[in-house]
Amino acid sequence: MKAFIHQLDNWPNFSWRIDELVNLLSEVRNLQGRLFGRMESLGFELRNEALLDTLTLDVVKSSEIEGEYLNPDQVRSSIARRLGMEIAGSIESDRNVDGVVEMLIDATQNCFNPLTAERLFDWHADLFLTGRSGMYKITVADWRKDSSGPMQVVSGAMGKEKVHFQAPDSSLVETEMNRFLEWLNKNEGTDLVIKAAVAHLWFVTIHPFDDGNGRITRALTDLLLAKSDNSTQRFYSMSAQIRLERKQYYEILEKTQKGNLDITDWIKWFLSCLSNALKSTNTILNRVLLKADFWNKYATTIVNERQKKLLNKILDGFEGKLTSSKWAKIAKCSKDTAIRDINDLISKNILQKEEAGGRSTNYELK
Repeated sequence: MKAFIHQLDNWPNFSWRIDELVNLLSEVRNLQGRLFGRMESLGFELRNEALLDTLTLDVVKSSEIEGEYLNPDQVRSSIARRLGMEIAGSIESDRNVDGVVEMLIDATQNCFNPLTAERLFDWHADLFLTGRSGMYKITVADWRKDSSGPMQVVSGAMGKEKVHFQAPDSSLVETEMNRFLEWLNKNEGTDLVIKAAVAHLWFVTIHPFDDGNGRITRALTDLLLAKSDNSTQRFYSMSAQIRLERKQYYEILEKTQKGNLDITDWIKWFLSCLSNALKSTNTILNRVLLKADFWNKYATTIVNERQKKLLNKILDGFEGKLTSSKWAKIAKCSKDTAIRDINDLISKNILQKEEAGGRSTNYELK
């Protein structure tokens, strides 16, 4: 019995019922057009701010899907440096953060360049700079070898494992990837949003690397969506939406990989998720506009660099309560200096004490 779609005789001749996709595809295309029209009306600095926020979200959430939690401030600083942007409060970033950023920037900024095996190997090397995944040595910048057995996605206790998916044998990967890349780089007339959905499923089914397949799949999806937008600027994050819908994502992937080559249901889910991603970008845009309005309002108010850094953190969505102790830690100053900074901003009607009270005093924007 052939358990997975890659084992079927006519693999990878995918098909889909376009009449069931037309409405969803039209909605996505309409949302893309409206979003980019709205962004065009913003100034250069605000567009850059929205771009920086979106790429930061994309990198952080794509890694979170795999259970890896990156420091958002490091990610933001790394992206800004890579794009030649100057931002307040830039910090040094770890090598692993820079690697993930390098992959996403190449995928989106060079989306119109052909995707080759060597480019994919570069992405893989960016993710695994030490040649290891955690404690384990893996094959880096080359197709997997399956030296320890078949590539499987498994859950359950030892002896009661459930195999959710088994990828093609490693001896087939090079042939499979050559066929995939030939299709990907060919302009065969498929709508690029549909092509992004097909490529996502196809690549993750081949599972060509020892590790990092999910993150590379999502970078590949970003590449094709950037092409579909005809823009290297990203203002929505598919990875962030997949993170929110992760349970449904894995369910539809498993169902599709154990089904037949009619992948209509998978594409429906992909388009629905993408539509939600486009709608949720309003949160990013509204925050960017709020930040711009805030600094316009206080353009003539004198604030020092510590105050500017902390205010930007609040405007970017500071998690938790802001106390003088947290201020001192983030600004790298004494608690006395932090209290002076805070009291100065209170006197200028920028900050106020939270009314809730509690064991420590918390502060918020007025």
